[in-house]
Amino acid sequence: MFEIRVICDPADSDRVADALETAFKTGRVTVFPTADGKRQRLYLTADHADVWPDPEQAYADAPSIHSELDWIARTLGTAACYTKLARGFYLRKAAVLDRIALADGADYRDDDTAYVAAKFVVVLDDAHVDCDPRAYVRQQYALMAADGGQ
Repeated sequence: MFEIRVICDPADSDRVADALETAFKTGRVTVFPTADGKRQRLYLTADHADVWPDPEQAYADAPSIHSELDWIARTLGTAACYTKLARGFYLRKAAVLDRIALADGADYRDDDTAYVAAKFVVVLDDAHVDCDPRAYVRQQYALMAADGGQ
């Protein structure tokens, strides 16, 4: 369990509280004005959410594997050499490799490739998770899809 304090504009406080409740298991939110009276301080206790969707849930609305591979190839093809790409690229790449590893006919090489790509996302996010990195990718992909981040 940990405590979160957020300082934000009063117009954003409901949206911020809702986002925190989505990302974490939260307690009651306490709101206080800041010293200048222009913003609000939100205080709440939180714990990590144990939302680990299964692959069917995580990838329910995902584009086809072929479409995702095409998107990955186009993104890489148009990026300058040695360009660090956005987190969304690495997440989508890890997700499609996870889907390939779950498909009929996949073998240990597909599992290994999916694991390495998922581990990269965990490290990139500096996430401290005690689960299979592929489960973390599924969770993050489902959250991205729910936010319309496709």
